Amino acid sequence: MPSLRLLSLCYLVRPHRALEVFLRLTMKFRWLLSLVVAAACAATLIAQPPPPASSITGIAHIAFRVSDLDREIAFLGKLGYLESFAMTNAGKTTEAFIKVNDRQFIELYPQTDPSQPLGWMHVCYEAGDLNVLQHYYATEGLNPSPVRKAAAGNLISSFNDPEGRVTEFTQYMPGSRHTLDIGQHLGPGRISTELMGIDLPVREGAAMKEFYTDLGFEAEDTNGNVRLTTPGAPDLHMEFRPAGLGSQPEFLFPVADAKRAYEALEYAGVNAQRSGGLVFVKDPDGNLFVFLSTGR
Repeated sequence: MPSLRLLSLCYLVRPHRALEVFLRLTMKFRWLLSLVVAAACAATLIAQPPPPASSITGIAHIAFRVSDLDREIAFLGKLGYLESFAMTNAGKTTEAFIKVNDRQFIELYPQTDPSQPLGWMHVCYEAGDLNVLQHYYATEGLNPSPVRKAAAGNLISSFNDPEGRVTEFTQYMPGSRHTLDIGQHLGPGRISTELMGIDLPVREGAAMKEFYTDLGFEAEDTNGNVRLTTPGAPDLHMEFRPAGLGSQPEFLFPVADAKRAYEALEYAGVNAQRSGGLVFVKDPDGNLFVFLSTGR
């Protein structure tokens, strides 16, 4: 804002225009001040980490450790899911990637020591921009691992959930093994073309709910369970239920018609059980796959 001293100087130079000059300078400084304030506000908004909700776009993969890799691949083949690629070391397969669709996979790790537990290992969610998402989590004090490039060529970061399981996030990158396989290994006989989610028994229900809420999921209590959703993946279905004796995770795959899915599984030589709109199948290690009719 121009001072009275400036007005006096203007008067000495051109007395008849002093007031006019002062008013013009006043308006000019107000305009500049407005720009400064607007820029400061914009910088503040840019500096704030964005909310993560829309950055989570779905499940990228689920991972299992299996007792017999070839047998598991053959079982998943009966469901219509084909091997996309594998990682090897010294001529031995260390990890196989089975394709559900171009953005969703089932990862299989062979058991290499009897002390390694079999079954489900972790879930990995896809992120639109993993560096932004990881930065947000870090500023919120959630201690994500640094973003790194995995062996397949995609970015990855992870946490441990309250029950000690790994929860991963990935971003598919150009040139990765996954993106180079787009359009390939899509089994024409797939019972379902989508991994919808997981129904997971948990011991620490309140802690798990808080953990996922901090990650950006929206939690809803329903019939004693907790259902999780995220705006970036409206079809995602994650649900927590209290763990009981012998309870196990259920991996959910939508189908248009449960009866037809059951018949297709039976025809493929898969032992399936049907209850209304649900079809239950267990893999050779006892992991439970559920094909559920969505009416879509």
